[in-house]
Amino acid sequence: MKVILTADVKGKGKKGELKEVPKGYAYNFLLKQGLAKEATPSAISELNGQTKAKEKQDAEKLAEAEELKAFLEKEKVVVKIKAKAGEDSRLFGSIPSKQVIVALEKQYGLKLDKRKMDMEHPIRSLGYTKIPIKLHPKVTATIKIHVIEEK
Repeated sequence: MKVILTADVKGKGKKGELKEVPKGYAYNFLLKQGLAKEATPSAISELNGQTKAKEKQDAEKLAEAEELKAFLEKEKVVVKIKAKAGEDSRLFGSIPSKQVIVALEKQYGLKLDKRKMDMEHPIRSLGYTKIPIKLHPKVTATIKIHVIEEK
């Protein structure tokens, strides 16, 4: 019997997949639990429509991420952060990812998630630093940060 899974089923498949399963398993477990629905021609065409819409939406998100990457990697886009520093250009404290995101939002009006920054350690010295940001599973941009001494 063919069914369309409405939820992830361990050992059978992911949500939205069309699967061939034994009749007893389909009626007694999948359909009863609401984990699947019978694969009628109308349900299959509905699934195809949803799949196409999801692909279109994913393509739009990818294009948006590529556009944002192009903006962030321009030569003139540099996030400037002021911090207090000692004589040997080491900072008093450090600059975490949250502070970088706040500065990026203030200077360029971009809201990004700090968890998408691939910052292994906080910035601890003056000067330029490059930090990768994952905008999309397929797109990673690098932003330039310039830490200036606060007087």
